[in-house]
Amino acid sequence: MSGATKPRSKLLKKLPEEVEKLHQAYPEAKIELWSQDEHRLGLKPILRRVWVRKGARVGAVVRPRYQWLYLYGFVEPQSGKTSWLLMPMVNTAAFPLALSASAQEQGVGPNKHLLLLLDQAGWHKSADLVLPEGLHLLFLPSHSPELQPAERLWPLSNKPLANRVLASLDELEQLQVERCRWLQAHPEARRGRTSFHWWPSLDTT
Repeated sequence: MSGATKPRSKLLKKLPEEVEKLHQAYPEAKIELWSQDEHRLGLKPILRRVWVRKGARVGAVVRPRYQWLYLYGFVEPQSGKTSWLLMPMVNTAAFPLALSASAQEQGVGPNKHLLLLLDQAGWHKSADLVLPEGLHLLFLPSHSPELQPAERLWPLSNKPLANRVLASLDELEQLQVERCRWLQAHPEARRGRTSFHWWPSLDTT
């Protein structure tokens, strides 16, 4: 077995096992399987290729400034449902706030438990982290971002920012808010990217 397939094989076994544990522990509750990641956005331009006439010379205006916001993205890959949060930082203080906001939005609690797949960033595994009731964390194998469905959200969220020079973080925030609202209203735009063929199928009704 190659090094690339070992983490995937491990996760393929672990995911359904953890879902089944939740079904057994909370037989009357609804169980959902989501993934989560964070994405840094800033005033450093995002450059993408564009179509032009053959022989035409393409130029790009850039004005790099190193100011940042962080987009927290939560996605249920099977349905394409998402939850988004823009924050000024990622750390052990901000992460619990993001978890609480998303859990509240999705109605997580005694009657609905959510298993959240995420990477092993230090703020994700803090010993002081307090989880909302009904929320459970499952960590990806080390160095395996290709197994994270939420990683596929960022090309979509970046779209209105590409090849633009933004005046301020306020402008960036407004564009991202509008984009996240659009994405949230169009789950089909995300499902095709995040619903990996090996992702466990749960009853989402």
